[in-house]
Amino acid sequence: MSEYIKGNVARALTIAGSDSGGGAGIQADLKTFQELGVYGMSALTAVTAQNTLGVQGVFPLTKEAVTAQIHSVGSDIGVDAIKTGMLFSAEIIEAVAEAIVFFGWTKVVIDPVMIAKGGASLLQADAIRALTRKLLPLTMIITPNIPEAEYLTGMGIRNKADKVEAAKKLVDFGAKYVLIKGGHEAGAEAVDLLFDGSSFSELSGKRIETARTHGTGCTYSAALTAGLAEGLGIEEAVRQAKAYIQAAIEDSISIGSGHGPTNHWAYRRRGPVPQ
Repeated sequence: MSEYIKGNVARALTIAGSDSGGGAGIQADLKTFQELGVYGMSALTAVTAQNTLGVQGVFPLTKEAVTAQIHSVGSDIGVDAIKTGMLFSAEIIEAVAEAIVFFGWTKVVIDPVMIAKGGASLLQADAIRALTRKLLPLTMIITPNIPEAEYLTGMGIRNKADKVEAAKKLVDFGAKYVLIKGGHEAGAEAVDLLFDGSSFSELSGKRIETARTHGTGCTYSAALTAGLAEGLGIEEAVRQAKAYIQAAIEDSISIGSGHGPTNHWAYRRRGPVPQ
Protein backbone atom coordinates (compact mmCIF):
# COMPACT_ATOMS: atom_id res chain seq x y z
CA MET A 1 0.00 0.00 0.00
CA SER A 2 1.42 3.37 -0.97
CA GLU A 3 1.75 6.15 1.59
CA TYR A 4 1.52 9.89 1.25
CA ILE A 5 4.81 11.66 1.61
CA LYS A 6 4.73 14.03 4.54
CA GLY A 7 4.02 17.54 3.33
CA ASN A 8 2.14 16.51 0.18
CA VAL A 9 -1.25 16.49 1.90
CA ALA A 10 -2.96 19.87 2.18
CA ARG A 11 -3.85 20.62 5.81
CA ALA A 12 -6.59 22.93 7.05
CA LEU A 13 -7.47 23.95 10.60
CA THR A 14 -10.89 25.16 11.71
CA ILE A 15 -11.18 27.14 14.94
CA ALA A 16 -14.87 27.20 15.70
CA GLY A 17 -17.72 25.91 17.80
CA SER A 18 -19.24 22.44 17.72
CA ASP A 19 -22.73 21.98 16.31
CA SER A 20 -24.31 18.89 17.82
CA GLY A 21 -26.74 18.79 14.88
CA GLY A 22 -23.86 18.40 12.44
CA GLY A 23 -24.90 21.06 9.94
CA ALA A 24 -22.64 23.95 10.91
CA GLY A 25 -19.53 24.66 12.97
CA ILE A 26 -16.58 22.32 13.01
CA GLN A 27 -18.72 19.43 11.83
CA ALA A 28 -19.58 21.25 8.60
CA ASP A 29 -15.99 22.42 8.22
CA LEU A 30 -14.45 18.98 8.59
CA LYS A 31 -16.97 17.43 6.19
CA THR A 32 -16.16 20.10 3.63
CA PHE A 33 -12.40 19.69 4.01
CA GLN A 34 -12.77 15.94 3.52
CA GLU A 35 -14.98 16.33 0.46
CA LEU A 36 -12.37 18.60 -1.15
CA GLY A 37 -9.47 16.28 -0.42
CA VAL A 38 -7.93 18.29 2.42
CA TYR A 39 -6.83 16.91 5.79
CA GLY A 40 -8.95 18.67 8.41
CA MET A 41 -8.11 19.53 12.01
CA SER A 42 -10.05 21.44 14.64
CA ALA A 43 -9.74 23.60 17.72
CA LEU A 44 -13.02 23.90 19.60
CA THR A 45 -14.03 27.28 21.01
CA ALA A 46 -17.40 26.22 22.39
CA VAL A 47 -19.83 23.33 22.50
CA THR A 48 -23.40 24.05 21.48
CA ALA A 49 -26.56 22.06 22.03
CA GLN A 50 -28.14 22.68 18.64
CA ASN A 51 -30.48 21.20 16.06
CA THR A 52 -32.43 22.42 13.04
CA LEU A 53 -34.89 24.23 15.31
CA GLY A 54 -32.31 26.41 17.04
CA VAL A 55 -29.62 26.65 19.69
CA GLN A 56 -30.56 25.26 23.07
CA GLY A 57 -27.28 25.99 24.84
CA VAL A 58 -23.79 27.44 24.38
CA PHE A 59 -20.90 26.24 26.54
CA PRO A 60 -17.66 28.13 25.81
CA LEU A 61 -14.19 26.76 26.45
CA THR A 62 -11.48 28.71 28.21
CA LYS A 63 -8.80 30.73 26.43
CA GLU A 64 -6.24 28.23 27.69
CA ALA A 65 -8.14 25.29 26.22
CA VAL A 66 -8.39 26.96 22.81
CA THR A 67 -4.71 27.93 22.83
CA ALA A 68 -3.64 24.42 23.79
CA GLN A 69 -5.58 22.85 20.92
CA ILE A 70 -4.16 25.25 18.34
CA HIS A 71 -0.58 24.76 19.53
CA SER A 72 -0.96 20.98 19.60
CA VAL A 73 -1.90 20.99 15.93
CA GLY A 74 0.44 23.73 14.80
CA SER A 75 3.55 22.39 16.51
CA ASP A 76 3.22 18.86 15.11
CA ILE A 77 1.02 18.39 12.06
CA GLY A 78 1.34 21.85 10.57
CA VAL A 79 -1.28 24.05 8.91
CA ASP A 80 -1.53 25.29 5.31
CA ALA A 81 -4.65 27.40 5.85
CA ILE A 82 -6.94 28.16 8.76
CA LYS A 83 -10.48 29.41 9.17
CA THR A 84 -12.37 30.72 12.13
CA GLY A 85 -16.05 30.40 12.82
CA MET A 86 -17.78 30.94 16.15
CA LEU A 87 -15.19 32.58 18.43
CA PHE A 88 -17.72 33.72 21.05
CA SER A 89 -15.63 36.08 23.20
CA ALA A 90 -12.94 38.77 23.07
CA GLU A 91 -10.68 36.54 25.14
CA ILE A 92 -10.86 33.69 22.64
CA ILE A 93 -10.37 36.07 19.71
CA GLU A 94 -7.19 37.38 21.36
CA ALA A 95 -5.96 33.81 21.85
CA VAL A 96 -6.52 33.03 18.17
CA ALA A 97 -4.75 36.21 17.08
CA GLU A 98 -1.77 35.40 19.32
CA ALA A 99 -1.51 31.89 17.84
CA ILE A 100 -1.65 33.19 14.26
CA VAL A 101 1.22 35.55 15.01
CA PHE A 102 3.19 32.85 16.84
CA PHE A 103 3.03 30.40 13.92
CA GLY A 104 3.23 33.05 11.20
CA TRP A 105 0.12 31.81 9.42
CA THR A 106 -0.97 33.97 6.49
CA LYS A 107 -3.78 32.03 4.81
CA VAL A 108 -6.38 33.06 7.36
CA VAL A 109 -10.11 32.98 6.53
CA ILE A 110 -12.45 34.73 8.97
CA ASP A 111 -16.12 33.79 8.91
CA PRO A 112 -17.53 36.28 11.48
CA VAL A 113 -20.22 34.03 12.94
CA MET A 114 -22.53 36.18 15.05
CA ILE A 115 -26.11 34.97 14.90
CA ALA A 116 -27.44 31.44 14.44
CA LYS A 117 -30.23 30.75 11.92
CA GLY A 118 -32.71 30.56 14.82
CA GLY A 119 -31.64 33.96 16.14
CA ALA A 120 -29.35 32.97 19.03
CA SER A 121 -26.32 35.22 19.58
CA LEU A 122 -23.03 33.39 19.01
CA LEU A 123 -20.67 36.34 19.57
CA GLN A 124 -20.57 38.52 22.67
CA ALA A 125 -20.95 42.25 22.12
CA ASP A 126 -17.49 43.14 23.45
CA ALA A 127 -15.90 40.70 21.00
CA ILE A 128 -16.61 42.93 17.97
CA ARG A 129 -13.85 45.37 18.92
CA ALA A 130 -11.38 42.52 19.42
CA LEU A 131 -12.34 41.05 16.05
CA THR A 132 -11.79 44.30 14.16
CA ARG A 133 -8.67 45.40 16.06
CA LYS A 134 -6.87 42.13 16.79
CA LEU A 135 -7.93 39.64 14.13
CA LEU A 136 -8.76 41.50 10.93
CA PRO A 137 -5.22 42.91 10.54
CA LEU A 138 -4.03 39.28 10.39
CA THR A 139 -6.73 38.18 7.93
CA MET A 140 -6.31 37.17 4.30
CA ILE A 141 -10.06 37.20 3.64
CA ILE A 142 -13.20 37.83 5.69
CA THR A 143 -16.52 36.35 4.51
CA PRO A 144 -19.47 38.13 6.16
CA ASN A 145 -23.06 37.87 5.07
CA ILE A 146 -24.94 41.16 4.85
CA PRO A 147 -26.18 41.32 8.49
CA GLU A 148 -22.65 40.51 9.69
CA ALA A 149 -21.12 43.16 7.43
CA GLU A 150 -23.64 45.68 8.74
CA TYR A 151 -22.79 44.80 12.32
CA LEU A 152 -19.04 45.04 11.76
CA THR A 153 -19.13 48.33 9.84
CA GLY A 154 -22.01 50.04 11.64
CA MET A 155 -23.78 50.85 8.36
CA GLY A 156 -26.90 49.65 6.62
CA ILE A 157 -26.53 47.67 3.40
CA ARG A 158 -29.46 48.07 1.02
CA ASN A 159 -27.84 47.95 -2.42
CA LYS A 160 -24.63 47.29 -4.32
CA ALA A 161 -23.19 50.72 -3.52
CA ASP A 162 -23.59 49.97 0.19
CA LYS A 163 -21.89 46.60 -0.24
CA VAL A 164 -18.98 48.33 -1.95
CA GLU A 165 -18.66 50.86 0.87
CA ALA A 166 -18.85 48.16 3.54
CA ALA A 167 -16.15 46.13 1.77
CA LYS A 168 -13.88 49.17 1.74
CA LYS A 169 -14.40 49.68 5.46
CA LEU A 170 -13.51 46.05 6.20
CA VAL A 171 -10.30 46.41 4.20
CA ASP A 172 -9.56 49.53 6.22
CA PHE A 173 -9.77 47.33 9.33
CA GLY A 174 -6.90 45.29 7.91
CA ALA A 175 -8.36 42.40 5.90
CA LYS A 176 -6.58 41.92 2.57
CA TYR A 177 -9.71 40.62 0.81
CA VAL A 178 -13.42 40.85 1.57
CA LEU A 179 -16.19 38.57 0.33
CA ILE A 180 -19.64 39.94 1.16
CA LYS A 181 -22.18 37.22 0.51
CA GLY A 182 -25.51 38.08 -1.07
CA GLY A 183 -27.70 35.34 0.32
CA HIS A 184 -29.80 37.76 2.38
CA GLU A 185 -30.67 39.97 -0.60
CA ALA A 186 -33.76 39.65 -2.75
CA GLY A 187 -33.64 38.62 -6.38
CA ALA A 188 -33.32 35.59 -8.62
CA GLU A 189 -29.54 35.49 -8.15
CA ALA A 190 -27.43 35.38 -4.99
CA VAL A 191 -24.60 37.78 -5.83
CA ASP A 192 -21.42 37.78 -3.76
CA LEU A 193 -19.04 40.74 -3.91
CA LEU A 194 -15.26 40.11 -3.78
CA PHE A 195 -12.93 43.05 -3.06
CA ASP A 196 -9.13 42.83 -3.21
CA GLY A 197 -8.44 46.30 -1.89
CA SER A 198 -8.49 47.95 -5.28
CA SER A 199 -10.98 46.21 -7.58
CA PHE A 200 -14.29 44.41 -7.29
CA SER A 201 -15.70 41.28 -8.89
CA GLU A 202 -19.03 39.50 -8.52
CA LEU A 203 -19.98 35.83 -8.29
CA SER A 204 -23.57 34.88 -8.99
CA GLY A 205 -25.55 31.75 -8.32
CA LYS A 206 -29.21 30.93 -8.81
CA ARG A 207 -31.18 31.61 -5.65
CA ILE A 208 -32.80 28.44 -4.29
CA GLU A 209 -35.95 28.85 -2.20
CA THR A 210 -35.35 26.39 0.62
CA ALA A 211 -35.25 26.22 4.40
CA ARG A 212 -32.25 23.88 4.19
CA THR A 213 -29.54 26.48 4.55
CA HIS A 214 -28.21 25.79 8.03
CA GLY A 215 -24.42 26.05 7.99
CA THR A 216 -24.10 27.73 4.60
CA GLY A 217 -21.65 30.34 5.89
CA CYS A 218 -19.49 27.76 7.65
CA THR A 219 -19.51 25.49 4.62
CA TYR A 220 -18.73 28.26 2.12
CA SER A 221 -15.78 29.57 4.13
CA ALA A 222 -14.52 26.02 4.77
CA ALA A 223 -14.53 25.30 1.03
CA LEU A 224 -12.61 28.54 0.47
CA THR A 225 -10.09 27.53 3.15
CA ALA A 226 -9.64 24.12 1.53
CA GLY A 227 -8.83 25.76 -1.79
CA LEU A 228 -6.25 28.03 -0.20
CA ALA A 229 -4.70 25.07 1.63
CA GLU A 230 -4.27 23.32 -1.72
CA GLY A 231 -2.48 26.33 -3.16
CA LEU A 232 -5.25 28.02 -5.15
CA GLY A 233 -5.23 31.78 -5.49
CA ILE A 234 -7.96 33.78 -3.77
CA GLU A 235 -10.23 34.23 -6.79
CA GLU A 236 -9.93 30.61 -7.87
CA ALA A 237 -10.52 29.40 -4.32
CA VAL A 238 -13.59 31.65 -3.99
CA ARG A 239 -15.05 30.39 -7.28
CA GLN A 240 -14.55 26.76 -6.26
CA ALA A 241 -16.16 27.50 -2.90
CA LYS A 242 -19.10 29.21 -4.60
CA ALA A 243 -19.64 26.15 -6.80
CA TYR A 244 -19.38 23.91 -3.75
CA ILE A 245 -21.98 25.77 -1.69
CA GLN A 246 -24.28 26.18 -4.69
CA ALA A 247 -24.32 22.40 -5.17
CA ALA A 248 -24.80 21.86 -1.43
CA ILE A 249 -27.91 24.05 -1.43
CA GLU A 250 -29.37 22.86 -4.75
CA ASP A 251 -29.08 19.13 -3.97
CA SER A 252 -30.74 19.40 -0.59
CA ILE A 253 -31.23 16.66 1.95
CA SER A 254 -34.24 16.30 4.23
CA ILE A 255 -33.09 16.23 7.85
CA GLY A 256 -34.88 17.81 10.80
CA SER A 257 -38.03 19.90 10.90
CA GLY A 258 -36.50 23.39 10.93
CA HIS A 259 -33.56 25.01 9.14
CA GLY A 260 -32.01 21.83 7.76
CA PRO A 261 -28.36 21.44 6.74
CA THR A 262 -26.86 21.71 3.29
CA ASN A 263 -25.68 18.64 1.41
CA HIS A 264 -21.92 18.45 1.93
CA TRP A 265 -21.34 15.62 -0.55
CA ALA A 266 -23.32 17.12 -3.45
CA TYR A 267 -20.32 18.78 -5.13
CA ARG A 268 -18.26 15.60 -5.22
CA ARG A 269 -21.14 13.53 -6.52
CA ARG A 270 -21.66 15.93 -9.41
CA GLY A 271 -18.20 15.15 -10.77
CA PRO A 272 -14.55 14.71 -9.88
CA VAL A 273 -13.03 17.14 -7.43
CA PRO A 274 -10.63 19.44 -9.32
CA GLN A 275 -6.99 18.60 -8.68
